[in-house]
Amino acid sequence: MEKDITAKDSLKKKYSFTEADFEYIRNYGITVEKISRELEMFEKGIAKISLEKTATVGDGILTFSEEEVRHFVAYFEAERKKYSIEKFVPASGAASRMFKFLIEFINDFQLGEETINAYINRQKANKLSVFLVGIEKFPFYDMVLEEVRLQYANYEDFNQDEKYYYFINTLLSLEGFDFANKPKGVLPFHKKDKEITTPIDKHLREAQVYSEVAGKPQIHFTVSEEHLDDFEQIISAIGSDVQVNYSFQQASTDTLAVDMDNNPFRLDDGSLFFRPGGHGALIENLNQLETDIVFIKNIDNVAFNHFEEIVFYKKVLGGLLLQLQSEIFAHLEMLENASDVNLEALISFVRHKLNIVLPKDFSKYSLDNQKAELFQLLNRPIRVCGMVKNEGEPGGGPFWVHEDNGAVSLQIVESSQIDLQSDHQKKIFSESTHFNPVDLVCGLKNFKGEKFNLPDFVNHNAGFIVQKTKNGKDISAYELPGLWNGAMANWIAIFAEVPLVTFNPVKTVNDLLKPAHQHE
Repeated sequence: MEKDITAKDSLKKKYSFTEADFEYIRNYGITVEKISRELEMFEKGIAKISLEKTATVGDGILTFSEEEVRHFVAYFEAERKKYSIEKFVPASGAASRMFKFLIEFINDFQLGEETINAYINRQKANKLSVFLVGIEKFPFYDMVLEEVRLQYANYEDFNQDEKYYYFINTLLSLEGFDFANKPKGVLPFHKKDKEITTPIDKHLREAQVYSEVAGKPQIHFTVSEEHLDDFEQIISAIGSDVQVNYSFQQASTDTLAVDMDNNPFRLDDGSLFFRPGGHGALIENLNQLETDIVFIKNIDNVAFNHFEEIVFYKKVLGGLLLQLQSEIFAHLEMLENASDVNLEALISFVRHKLNIVLPKDFSKYSLDNQKAELFQLLNRPIRVCGMVKNEGEPGGGPFWVHEDNGAVSLQIVESSQIDLQSDHQKKIFSESTHFNPVDLVCGLKNFKGEKFNLPDFVNHNAGFIVQKTKNGKDISAYELPGLWNGAMANWIAIFAEVPLVTFNPVKTVNDLLKPAHQHE
């Protein structure tokens, strides 16, 4: 309360906040102290991550022999009944980026004034060219074409440019299918014969293989409230035996936007403007789960093919987590019960199996302080993260990172967190060998079976400041530390290489033309 009073006085003085502003903030479910902290971040900036080196195979990334992967799968199958296991799928975002180049085409192309080929050459629109070449292979082709023919009785008289233009317009327009404003989860991704399936179908099918709570497969989607009906309709039509749970991103995790002078941005009615805080806000949703083990995977990372191999490696990661967690719990019980602890073996386990770097002066600690430090390092949530070989995909990768307290730890880092103006940091970043495909298995409870409070393990200094527009005006916005980046920065982190075949994201609509998404 004291912090809020102090922050309130500061906001009144520095930014001319009114009592109406404070009432609006309170009704939004946000604390004044949070607003003050975010505004301070805009003023001071957010320090970039300092990379020590790239995590590589043998130095932060584990690889396994065929015998070892079979062992982890067998271990998972043998031990899974002891735990409640749920799949967690962030699925609230709209598919606007997936269709970005098609939206640009509709906005920029003047039908009849130039040919589409001329537009492609002028704009260097290679993505549009690929889309048009493969147009008949998209799972939505027949349904969109049928709608175009219904809307335009003279369709057969159209020239090829007109046919392409009206097809794309129908795909995107509000009067047509409005795909760019729908969540990816409900879009047609795959087609076999006349059967069209969505990412929801694939995630439910996976959940049946490796998740279970009280004898029933479980999956949890984070969705936007306006899209909940779309999800429920598809899931009802599928008729799966999977228990489906939902949650919404909490309004209290939204962040205040500012103008280019770092003053709070206000809408035309004078009210403060808040934006969703990014996927890092979902740490609150994850924290609400009661399950022991959670598999996390992005909504668009599905495949028509390779299903057996994909779920096999989910079990590999699951078995690795369950085995390491069992060993961690055994050590914690010994430490808590003051049993005879083989300190040398425990230190070796922490360093070599968990890749935890101990403080430089650890050897100078007293025996009791060494045990206390080890207990604290082990008594944390654990995440096992699949890593694929880097083939140029945008996103985060595994690195050894300098912490504020001088320690070094394994982290998943996004390019926006790195000072790429520094030749040294840029060189380390360019040497990255692996990529984070968002393929995680997480242990959310401690050795006593109690839930960790996950927000306690967030690195609040690992957020992002991004540039956006609102009502035609430039604004800056703060995005929370990413769910698998800063939001899990203080977890035990294990990185393990998985085959590239397990990573099949659909970032643009053209990705649906790749072999993993095509029935041959």
